[in-house]
Amino acid sequence: MRALLAEAIGTFALVFAGAGAIMVDSETGALGHVGIALTFGLVIMAMIYAVGHVSGAHFNPAVTVAFALTRNFAWSRAAAYIVAQLAAAIAAAALLRASLGNVAGIGATTPAGSQAQSFLWELVLSFFLMFVIMAVATDTRAVGEAAAIAIGGTVALDALVGGPVSGASMNPARSLGPALVAGDLSSLWLYLAAPLVGAASELSRIRRFAERRHNRSGDLTYRSLSIY
Repeated sequence: MRALLAEAIGTFALVFAGAGAIMVDSETGALGHVGIALTFGLVIMAMIYAVGHVSGAHFNPAVTVAFALTRNFAWSRAAAYIVAQLAAAIAAAALLRASLGNVAGIGATTPAGSQAQSFLWELVLSFFLMFVIMAVATDTRAVGEAAAIAIGGTVALDALVGGPVSGASMNPARSLGPALVAGDLSSLWLYLAAPLVGAASELSRIRRFAERRHNRSGDLTYRSLSIY
């Protein structure tokens, strides 16, 4: 139960701060693109430090599914995590609408160009994010205390580069909450599918690497499948 609450709090903070930054900037121009990207990265970093030791700090259904696909994270637990993440994202978006109104589509992610272009970008950005997450989660040589900085920095960098193209969601929960509350589901499918495909693609690479390393040394060890 504590882990589910931690996932809900972390995901709520991500959507409230990140989508909220988009809404505030739309009204005031105070943050700019760089400020919005940094907001997403900083809130992820803060939440990993705050509750990572409780739940593993997924805050993202794509991350949870990827960990479940390793067969070291139970699907029943993954399902509960995803429900908590989605519920928290919707609650955060609802609070944003109640407090700020229907501004900037409640910070929903929408393609700047074609849906195909945004799908490709979301897939690649999610792959890079999962590359970093799996590196700090599975390699015992990684410095666990630096995980929050590495992952938060990756989120901010992806948002800086990909935000103007696809919105740089990389997270089905982050996109679902604002889209549902704003009532704009026209492009939601790509923000649900692309992160899952990108995360799964990175997972297959990690598993192939792990098998080769295990075959060479016979002593492969994993961290527990959590981000922190």
